[in-house]
Amino acid sequence: MATPEEPTKTEPKAPAKITHFGEPPESFRKKQTRALALRASRKSTAIVARKSRKTLRKTLVKRAVAHQKEYLSVQRNLVRLRRQAKNNGNFFVEPEAKVMFVIRIRGINRIHPKLKTILELLRLRQIFNGTFIKVNKATLNLVRMVEPYVAYGYPNLKSVRELIYKRGHAKINRQRIPITDNAVIAKHLGRFGIICVEDLIHEIYTCGKRFKQANSFLWSFKLKSPLGGFKQKRRHFVEGGDFGNREDKINELIRRMN
Repeated sequence: MATPEEPTKTEPKAPAKITHFGEPPESFRKKQTRALALRASRKSTAIVARKSRKTLRKTLVKRAVAHQKEYLSVQRNLVRLRRQAKNNGNFFVEPEAKVMFVIRIRGINRIHPKLKTILELLRLRQIFNGTFIKVNKATLNLVRMVEPYVAYGYPNLKSVRELIYKRGHAKINRQRIPITDNAVIAKHLGRFGIICVEDLIHEIYTCGKRFKQANSFLWSFKLKSPLGGFKQKRRHFVEGGDFGNREDKINELIRRMN
């Protein structure tokens, strides 16, 4: 039996989209203008900063080269004077050290309150703390009073450079801040002509006019226990012990503790 054909259903047509071709609102145009101006400002600032960093790098390289030439000149002059004295049959007196490095090697057990105060004055509050000290009559008297608790001597350029690069921290607002950028030094010591790490090393090693400011900027160095340990802390260095004046032998101790 044949069935009548069902009428086919047609899908309704979607309404046509209405488009507007008018101008964008005023707020959108202002926002777009501000964005373009900010982008241009950031780009120009980045270009200026890039140029200033490039100029600063050249300046720092020139300063480092100048310091290195000064060190070589001093060494060559000493060699010349030694040879001249030897050829003339005279004695050559080595120049006196201007800076010494002091390391605290004993703790606080059975220490006199006066000696404890002197150690704090020298910024040696903890065991294995080290600090640079300008050599003069007053500082030598202080160091000799606490000699059984410290080891000290005269560091060379290599020791000063390794200490500052590896263990150097800045004292900023009574906080211990690592020296990770020359900008930290330039911000606090720039008015004294010290703008980079090499300037800081030069000022400490040569005991310049701004040694006090440069040394105060540095936090006291926190060293580790020496590789191989100490021999006898309660015996003087000249007797085979550890405390006292080591002169240039302090550099070997710094290597083991750095």
